[in-house]
Amino acid sequence: MHDLVIRGGTMFDGTGAEGVEADVAIDGDRVAAVGRDVGRGRREVDARGKLVTPGFVDMHTHYDAQVSWDPYLTPSSWHGCTTVIMGNCGVGFAPVKPDRHDWLIGLMEGVEDIPGSAMSEGIRWGWESFPEFLDVIGAMPHAIDFGAQVPHCALRGYVMGDRANEPIATPAEVAEMARLVEDGLRAGALGFSTSRTSIHKTKDGELVPGTFADPAELLAIGDAMKRAGHGVYQNVLEHVDAPRSFAWMRELAARGLRVVFSLNQTDWGPEVWRECVRLLDEAARDGLDLWAQVSGRSIGILMGWELTAHPFATHPAFKALAHLSPADRLAALRTPEVKARLLSEPADDAGPFGNFVTRAYSKMYPQVATGGVIDYEPSPDDSLGARAQRTGAAPLELVYQALMADDGKGLIYFPLFNYVYGDLSMTHALHQHPRTKMGLSDAGAHCGAVCDGGMPTFMLTHWTRDRRRGGRLPLAQVIRRQTSDTAAFYGLHDRGVLAPGKKADVNVIDYDRLGFAAPEIAYDLPAGGRRLIQKARGYAMTIVSGVPIVEDDRFTGALPGQLVRGPRAG
Repeated sequence: MHDLVIRGGTMFDGTGAEGVEADVAIDGDRVAAVGRDVGRGRREVDARGKLVTPGFVDMHTHYDAQVSWDPYLTPSSWHGCTTVIMGNCGVGFAPVKPDRHDWLIGLMEGVEDIPGSAMSEGIRWGWESFPEFLDVIGAMPHAIDFGAQVPHCALRGYVMGDRANEPIATPAEVAEMARLVEDGLRAGALGFSTSRTSIHKTKDGELVPGTFADPAELLAIGDAMKRAGHGVYQNVLEHVDAPRSFAWMRELAARGLRVVFSLNQTDWGPEVWRECVRLLDEAARDGLDLWAQVSGRSIGILMGWELTAHPFATHPAFKALAHLSPADRLAALRTPEVKARLLSEPADDAGPFGNFVTRAYSKMYPQVATGGVIDYEPSPDDSLGARAQRTGAAPLELVYQALMADDGKGLIYFPLFNYVYGDLSMTHALHQHPRTKMGLSDAGAHCGAVCDGGMPTFMLTHWTRDRRRGGRLPLAQVIRRQTSDTAAFYGLHDRGVLAPGKKADVNVIDYDRLGFAAPEIAYDLPAGGRRLIQKARGYAMTIVSGVPIVEDDRFTGALPGQLVRGPRAG
């Protein structure tokens, strides 16, 4: 008799095959049998009318701090993820000298918008080297599996100290960084990550270490990864200049590395993505292991009075209220005097990027926070800029009204990247390209602005069921892209497919009911830190290593998750 049998669901095995009615039997932490007559189970789950899929594998998260205090690694575990990979974008917390803790926290706060006070209180330090970091976090109980990558910023800070931001490291420093990366991979790291975009800055506004690192340093680290025998080389590039980076990325791939970069579309380089796709095709023809990582939707900012970014954030009248509690600040914002100042005074200069985010009214879409559902593919006709043109109203007046809606909890959705065309057609095209991988949910990060950790749920709801403004994607393809595709990309061949002998990570999904709760602001981080959260509905069961961790959208309390050390054979 099996430990658990999931009976009669429509099973999508994660390979891209169409769904079939089948039972899934589990013994211990492995799938024991799949088919129409698998035998009885000590516990049986009725999955008739539901989807049965492998657990989702999210290859782009930022739980490097949260792994210390949150055994559930939310929001990922709310959305069917059973394995997550952190340490992306070059930021993380190892290796680290004892006197550099605050420096790394400042880096993470600046790049990923995670409250520094939460990290200062919540991180349970106890390591210096990257292998020691893995030992410490690996001993902590969690609901889902998690893997880590060696981050370039921490590496440079450890080796170069106060010179970490200099573009040229000495030969000895380069050799030491390469050695530490090799040690980290041999201890179980799944890859190495770096950032070369001007958007990534420290809390103090400086570009992060490694932004202008000499390609010779990047290649030396690649050689260390080759010696270790595994690992993904993950890059975040300057979007407009991404094609210029193909020379050194191709060289890394030519040396036998698997290389992936984040591919997005920006308003200041709207067609660069097409050139990147052409270069990807060229690399594929040359047999190079070079890939793009793409998001499931626009990289979108949510704006609100309590959040990081909104059009009044740089106004002197608003900054004068920043020290107040949310309730007191809202009361002040309601007064005629403050409103008049907000609408009449010029905002402080926030630089080209900040000014774009706070003044591009044609990309601002009002939403309702309580009980509402974000429209992630809104019509340009519904933007505040378009409404201002139609009505003759001042755009800032409409912004103020939108933020004041719902008793001051109104939200504005700002599709920052991947929305130049006013729809998700660019994203639709990229998800059908053979050289792209699903990623960029950024779960665990951008706590005050981005709420994309629910990307796995969005992929199923929007792209396979609900989209109205263009073509959809096949359900089997979307499931494959966030199960076997992402697992195998990082060498985790033991999961991502429902087949005998594979790891028993499974979702049972009420597809008709699957959806989102409205985004909300929660003050549930250490030190009362703020974050945007968005829960899911429709996950009848999520199973990790044969153990149900979620039943009917609620945690069971089980914590079977483990640190994933290195690649896994199938």
